[in-house]
Amino acid sequence: MKYMTCCEKVREAYSQIGGGDLGFIPKAITAAIRALDEVAADERLPDDVRSKAAYAAANLLMSDYNDD
Repeated sequence: MKYMTCCEKVREAYSQIGGGDLGFIPKAITAAIRALDEVAADERLPDDVRSKAAYAAANLLMSDYNDD
């Protein structure tokens, strides 16, 4: 996936990381799973949003990623 196909918020963060304004996270997949887990657990959000986050997190967990 190319960053230009992502929403404005993601493209902004990408530019800030690339420009040194935000720090790069070496264990990015673990960070993504944690962020998705937070979204999935947030009962204030609509269920469809929580379900999408849970599905994405579960798929990442089942993939062959290794952030060790």
